[in-house]
Amino acid sequence: MDANQTLQPMGMINPAKVYWNLPTPRLVEHSIARGEGTLTPSGALVVYTGKYTGRSPNDKFVVDGAGIHDEIWWGKVNQPFSREAFERIYNRLAAYLQNRELFVFDGFAGADPEYRLPIRFINEFAWQNLFVRQLFIRPTGEELSRHQPEYTVICAPGFRANPETDGTRSEAFVILNFEKRLVIIGGTHYAGEMKKSVFTVMNYLLPHQNVFPMHCSANMGAGGDTALFFGLSGTGKTTLSADPNRRLIGDDEHGWSDTGVFNFEGGCYAKCIHLSRENEPQIWEAIRFGAVLENVVVDPETRAVDFDSDRITENTRAAYPVDFIPGVVIPGTGGHPKTVIFLTADAFGVLPPVAKLSREQAMYHFLSGYTSKLAGTERGIKEPEATFSTCFGAPFLPLPPMAYAQMLGDRIARHNSSVYLINTGWSGGPYGTGQRISLKYTRAMVSAALEGRLDEVAYRPDPVFNVLVPEACPGVPAEVLQPRNTWSDQQAYDQKANELAGRFMDNFAKFSGVSREVAMAGPRFK
Repeated sequence: MDANQTLQPMGMINPAKVYWNLPTPRLVEHSIARGEGTLTPSGALVVYTGKYTGRSPNDKFVVDGAGIHDEIWWGKVNQPFSREAFERIYNRLAAYLQNRELFVFDGFAGADPEYRLPIRFINEFAWQNLFVRQLFIRPTGEELSRHQPEYTVICAPGFRANPETDGTRSEAFVILNFEKRLVIIGGTHYAGEMKKSVFTVMNYLLPHQNVFPMHCSANMGAGGDTALFFGLSGTGKTTLSADPNRRLIGDDEHGWSDTGVFNFEGGCYAKCIHLSRENEPQIWEAIRFGAVLENVVVDPETRAVDFDSDRITENTRAAYPVDFIPGVVIPGTGGHPKTVIFLTADAFGVLPPVAKLSREQAMYHFLSGYTSKLAGTERGIKEPEATFSTCFGAPFLPLPPMAYAQMLGDRIARHNSSVYLINTGWSGGPYGTGQRISLKYTRAMVSAALEGRLDEVAYRPDPVFNVLVPEACPGVPAEVLQPRNTWSDQQAYDQKANELAGRFMDNFAKFSGVSREVAMAGPRFK
């Protein structure tokens, strides 16, 4: 294959060499030979991303155009970028890539053949090409021979934007051009930008095909029952869905079609700060040859990994193929979800650790997307910050939020799915005073929800958060279930609970087109 002829339509002329769809061992060899990374004793490749150790949401743009203008949810999440500015920065990017080695991976987003997106990645670095090879769906030889990309992602971390002339906010940029079916990324080495750019593309395309795109993990029980876990980074999606007693479908991004659930990806991107074999055995065993570790601290002599160190960032990551998890569902598809779980990490320490939601409450909390940004997940976050991320994934939503919330509500009603809100954050006080809820207890609550054991217990309405809280849960002390009882100063609890309820109400006021039933399903002042 003539690389110049193949990439020439993209305006990429005279690359030094183009490596097409290299297997994992060769990408690892190139990464080491080029000084991009080193191997750990388990065989994983460890790399460092420099200044950017998390996503940079303020540096993301969408190219405006008549064909999409009226569809996009414009604002802080989707900042408009002109066609003319895009052409200028793209031409400079193409010139930068001349006389450089490039690595290309052709694969798919979407495990369901009816909805999968053929996609091409063009990378400046071998390790980032390995990353996308492990994170997305790898084609068979036959599929590769007839692969025609419908979207292309070009990632050149060494190319820095000039904000004054390029119209960006900094040297880093992530620019999505839906009309050209093209994504360009530069100025940041953080590989998660590629993953989330493709997720944004799927969030744009799939609703037009009556498929609900979701920022969630998914797994399957022994009887074939499917469960979804919604939540932002650090709330436990990957940890809680990697259950030895259930089969993993996927850890982060899925679609819900008329036939069931399907994974967008072919890999996992697990947060691995404080990773241990005891607490997360499946993830621990997946960190082996072929996996990519980002920003973990490694002993320079022995190459031993210190998963407890946050010296570089708390947002340490492990990327590996989904089939590194034992018993994973291949292909990544499942039936309609029996159970839907919303995960939130409440830094106030006042939300119940588990609560049951009605359809209207599910839509309310989905639109609200309350959680805490955890340290390192985004640039500049040093400690947990309370936040509302619409649909548990605001940075990745190109369409207005109600488009997604309505799809959720319709599917919950149609398939009679049970919905639970589980707090994986703090108890006994806010961050800095209370303690993070025990993973052991959280796993017990999740298991009880998935196994239907919470259907058999009595519930008590929470007077502030307007949700039903179980009075008992197998494996969890009763006092833990009522957060007010875990605080030594219960008046301080009441004050914080009312404060958080007020934040919910203030945040929800921004939504339009919401039914009265949904609007009334949220928290209220005691």
